[in-house]
Amino acid sequence: MTLSLDPELAAVSAGGTSSEPLVPGDWKTWRDAVATVYPLLTAGLDRPDVAHRVRTATAADGTRIDLHWFAPADTIGTTAAVVHAHGGALVAGQVTHFAPFIARYVAEAGVPFLSVEYRLAPEASGSTPADDVFLGLTWLREHAGELGVDPARIAVMGESAGGTLAAATAIRARTEGIPLARQILVYPVLDNREVAPDPELLPFSADLYTLKITQWRSLLGDAWSGDAPATIVPARLDDHAGLAPAYVEVGELDALRDEAVAYAGRLWSAGVSAELHVLPGLTHGWDHIAPSIGIHAGVHARRVAVLRSL
Repeated sequence: MTLSLDPELAAVSAGGTSSEPLVPGDWKTWRDAVATVYPLLTAGLDRPDVAHRVRTATAADGTRIDLHWFAPADTIGTTAAVVHAHGGALVAGQVTHFAPFIARYVAEAGVPFLSVEYRLAPEASGSTPADDVFLGLTWLREHAGELGVDPARIAVMGESAGGTLAAATAIRARTEGIPLARQILVYPVLDNREVAPDPELLPFSADLYTLKITQWRSLLGDAWSGDAPATIVPARLDDHAGLAPAYVEVGELDALRDEAVAYAGRLWSAGVSAELHVLPGLTHGWDHIAPSIGIHAGVHARRVAVLRSL
């Protein structure tokens, strides 16, 4: 049986507007597109049962980083929590663009999220975005008592480029002796090495290959596909022992599929628990584009169950 797009996703995708192919390195076009499209995708999805307030933390260079705290309005007692990083190829997106998706997790799982307004490339380069997310983790631990959070039950989570930052944060947490309950990686970008596009995936993921180049080129410059620390490029890690247990999810038509599967395999080889789901017929970002298709309910319920397990 050949690879094919989920029929319901295909119908939604066919109803979208056509656009010119993305150009590698053109971060500005992608940033503008995310700023335009995401408010349309999330219109009317506000959750009044979730409180949202913004706190701040100071980075090592003195920059103030916004930390968006989403919590159930009726939280009682000590709870688990999630440090979250949004997607956008590290060059686009704001927490507010993804806030309705975050609030839904919070409402249904009963677990608060701290979503970090990390600085974007190319204005911020190298380790800066990952440093910002790690700052969110340390800030949450420092304020755990005030917020009613159990420091032993903090997870990191990210989608797409947010998965880059969540995985990098898990690696740095291990290095610095900070325990994490889970790393939740949803179609994560993990590897900066340049690979030839898979001809079987190219019809479904052509723009994603371009976005991956754009992400790493914007963050790392001309040497974007070369060696880099694992706290920036998680797939560069040699020793996975002692990392937080992982939930890894990716579509089988996603250009990031193989690197996600390989990462889960390296975790297993190091004795780290990893729950891997490769979703048939799905591409990158499918859940944001088509949240009403049939497969979404079950996948979303599984993510919520992982959050509740914290």
